[in-house]
Amino acid sequence: MQLRYSFRLYPTPSQHQALARAFGCARVVFNDGLRARAEAHDAGLPYISDGDLSKQVITAAKQTPERAWLGEISAVVLQQALADLNTAYRNFFNSVSGKRKGPKVAPPRYRSKKDNRQAIRFTKNARFAVTAGGKLRLPKIGDVPVRWSRDLPAEPSSVTVVKDAAGRHFASFVVEVPERPFPPVESEIGIDLGLGHFAVLSNGRKIDAPRFLRRAEEKLKRLQRALSRKAKGSNNRAKARHAVARQHAKVADARREFHHQESTRIIRDNQTVIVEDLAVNGLARTRLAKSVHDAGWSAFVGMLKYKAKLHGRTFHRIDRWFPSSKLCSACGARAASMPLDVREWSCACGAVHDRDVNAAINILAAGRAERLNACGGLIRPPLAVAQPGEAGSRRGAA
Repeated sequence: MQLRYSFRLYPTPSQHQALARAFGCARVVFNDGLRARAEAHDAGLPYISDGDLSKQVITAAKQTPERAWLGEISAVVLQQALADLNTAYRNFFNSVSGKRKGPKVAPPRYRSKKDNRQAIRFTKNARFAVTAGGKLRLPKIGDVPVRWSRDLPAEPSSVTVVKDAAGRHFASFVVEVPERPFPPVESEIGIDLGLGHFAVLSNGRKIDAPRFLRRAEEKLKRLQRALSRKAKGSNNRAKARHAVARQHAKVADARREFHHQESTRIIRDNQTVIVEDLAVNGLARTRLAKSVHDAGWSAFVGMLKYKAKLHGRTFHRIDRWFPSSKLCSACGARAASMPLDVREWSCACGAVHDRDVNAAINILAAGRAERLNACGGLIRPPLAVAQPGEAGSRRGAA
C-alpha cells in the first residue's frame, strides 16, 4: 500500500525565495489553464485537451515576455500544476454525470497567493534526490536541509513541497510500503466515540478527551485581538497573522500526535476493531460544532482504517442509524428515548448500564453480526423488500 511520509524542511533565505517563486509559477500556470478553458467554454468552443492546454500555457507562454520567467523553475512543477487542474475537471465532470460517489464536487477555482496552503510536486522525471549528507536536492532550488524523524522504507515515487499557513515548509513523500502484520491476538474491540470522553471501548476503558482547541482558546483569543488591532496591509498585521497561524498549527500537531498514539495502541492490542459511522458533517452544524471539530473523529477513524490494513487487522464500520445507546447489551431491549444528559440507565431486566460502555458493547456485537461468515455471506441477512406475491396471505387461508 502507498503511504505518505512528511518531514520538516529548513530552507535557506535564497532557497526560501526560490520556493516562493516556484509556488507562484505553479499557481499562475494553474490559473492560466483554468482561464483558457473557461474562455473557450464561454465562446462555445470545444473543450481544450490536456496536451493542447500544456502547449498553450507552458510551452508557448515561455516564449512571450509576459511569461518568460516560467523558465526559471523546473518544467515538472508546471506540468504537475496542470495535472492537478485536469484532475479537478475530471472529478467535477464525474460528479455531475453521477460516476463519482459521495458529495457533489464543485468546478475548479482560481488559486490565490494568499491561500493558507501552497504546494508544488516533483515526480521522478524531475530527478529529485536525497543527498549523502541527508539533504533534499530539488531542481533549480538546491539542496534543502531536512529534519529526518525516521528513515524512508523505500524509494519515493514523488515529493510534494508544502508551505502551510504558519510559514513552515514540509517535504511529503509517497512511498510504497509492504504490509507489516502485528502478531495475531484474540481480542476484539468496539469503540464508541464521544465528547465527554474521546472514546469508550467495549472492555470498559475510557480515553479522556484532550480538548486541545479548548485549552488553547485563551491564547488564541489574545492573539486574535492583537491581530484585529493591526492596520490592514501592514507588516505588523502579517506578523500577527503568522502568530495566530502558528498557534493553530500547534493545536493541530498535538491533536494529530494524540490520534496516532491512540490508534496505534488500539490496532496493536486488538485483532478486530469496530466503530460507528458518525455523521460528522451533520454534527458540525449543531451547537456542538466546536467540540466536534476539536475531537477530530474522522481523522482518527481514518488512521484506524489504514493502520488495520497495514498491520493485518480487521476494521469494520457499522451503520450510523444503529441505536447503540438505546439497546440493552444484556437482554437486547430497546429504550424509547435516550437524552444526552442520561449517562447511566437501568433496564427492565435489572441491568444497570454506563451509557457509553453499553454503546461500545452494542457496537462490538453489531459488528460481529455484520461480518462475513465462513461461507462468505452475512451472518445477519439484510432486510429485503417483499415481492408482490408475498405481500399478503394465501387465498383461502383460514
